[in-house]
Amino acid sequence: MQTVTISASKFSKACFSAAIFLAALGLAACNQTANSPGPVASTDPRAPAPPNWPKLPDGAACTGELTHYQTVLDADVSTGNVNRSVYDQIETELVPAANACAAGKDSEARAMIRSAKVKHGYRA
Repeated sequence: MQTVTISASKFSKACFSAAIFLAALGLAACNQTANSPGPVASTDPRAPAPPNWPKLPDGAACTGELTHYQTVLDADVSTGNVNRSVYDQIETELVPAANACAAGKDSEARAMIRSAKVKHGYRA
């Protein structure tokens, strides 16, 4: 049977190193001074303003699709699921669709809405 001996100097060096590491770790956690500001609360994404579209025809399929897509987009940007810059880009793409819808060009408007949905990963 072999006997393993650990020299006292190796053991004390290991303990000393561990103690230094733990002390440094503890001090790192206390790195805040009394004058430093507290945590900054993140601002919630703002709810978007209503789109600047012309009056859409009541009962038209394109009106229903535009308003539904707008509702989904508003919810997505309000919850932070869509960046504001992407939202603004989609809104810019929907203006021609809203204009076509207001002009009575239902199928053309619906094609533009579908294109915007597909481009930005929404179910068309």
